[in-house]
Amino acid sequence: MQTNLADFIKDTPEGREAERILRTCVHCGFCLATCPTYQLLGDELDSPRGRIYLIKQVVEGTPATAKTQLHLDRCLTCRSCETTCPSGVEYGKLIDIGRKVVEDQVGRGTIDGLKRKVLNAGLPRPSLFGTGLAIGRAVGGLLPATLKKKIPAVQSSVTPWPAARHTRRMVVLDGCVQPTLAPNINPAAARVLDRIGISLVKAERAGCCGAVSFHLNFQEEGRDYMRRNVTAWLPLLDGGAEAIVMTASGCGVTVKEYGHHLENDAAWAAKAKQVSRATRDLSELLAAETDSLVPLLERAASGKPRRPLAYHSPCTLQHGQQLRGHAETLLKAAGFDLTYVPDSHLCCGSAGTYSLLQPELSQRLLTNKLEALHSGDPVVIATANIGCLTHLQGGTAMPVKHWIELIDEVLRHPSPPGRGTEGEGN
Repeated sequence: MQTNLADFIKDTPEGREAERILRTCVHCGFCLATCPTYQLLGDELDSPRGRIYLIKQVVEGTPATAKTQLHLDRCLTCRSCETTCPSGVEYGKLIDIGRKVVEDQVGRGTIDGLKRKVLNAGLPRPSLFGTGLAIGRAVGGLLPATLKKKIPAVQSSVTPWPAARHTRRMVVLDGCVQPTLAPNINPAAARVLDRIGISLVKAERAGCCGAVSFHLNFQEEGRDYMRRNVTAWLPLLDGGAEAIVMTASGCGVTVKEYGHHLENDAAWAAKAKQVSRATRDLSELLAAETDSLVPLLERAASGKPRRPLAYHSPCTLQHGQQLRGHAETLLKAAGFDLTYVPDSHLCCGSAGTYSLLQPELSQRLLTNKLEALHSGDPVVIATANIGCLTHLQGGTAMPVKHWIELIDEVLRHPSPPGRGTEGEGN
């Protein structure tokens, strides 16, 4: 695709990156077939190819409009288009640039702007988020139905975190909303890793990965969160920690791109790249430890009836990080039969703050996703991202768990010695 960038962006880092990405696109249209919003709306401007054209027009000098902003806002940033693009167009990076340029030109309406400021102030800060969640639970009957569904029940107890006792150590991101919404996920990960000789520790000064602020177009604030985490993690990496472990794939895809987000900051570029290189999704990490873990799982599951499970792979895992099959392999070893999920590549509609900012489209995607997940008659749904987990649970009575919680449950409650071997090795 030929480009002729306007002077306001031509000689900037964002302009050079936009030009590089735009020139990669050959307008083939493969992306239309896998774009969730195009499938719902049938408007090419709500497809990756259409949005690329809109961004191209804006960076070439055509004034942005509220309609331009609407089409870019409707994008889930699921990056399914990147999986199917034969030319390797880095759409996720381009949409970040386009949204920022358009917002700088068009601004935001009062209500929309206020909503985004509230989300940016509350979600990345665990104390504020926890307080807001407690208030929401207290006045749940007064909330709109779509918001009420997002408030999970209080978890009765938090399971213990094993003491650090192994030579092998790794660092986990505690995150911003996950400790409040699902506080047992990281302890479960720590216990599973402990069983194979790895101690999982926290960096107390680390916090939100920066994704919420960055994707709400508070981009420099998002980078500040990234710098804070780099500062917290580097001493642990330099002290021998093998990796930074992500139990939320939405955080993982962002931290793996710290090197990109801070590449134009001379003081932080090299440090950010070191952090990105050390970051591993939990499923990716455990895939490298299967020789130790899989025998434990198979013994623990031996003799138990195999349970049907529907696995939802978050977009940030299968498209953003291009990681597939790792969690599924471990769940099978743990005694679950994975049901077939139609259109498993499609987004569930959570997409960070999307479900709050685009509720109508988000609910349509949720309905479709739950229909697909339920179609194989599972008894439980598993996923790998806290946003997907809470979004899915808000639409179904079936339990929705992080997959590592299910692995941990199997290991903590193994078959008694002497039981048969039904299902072993399947």
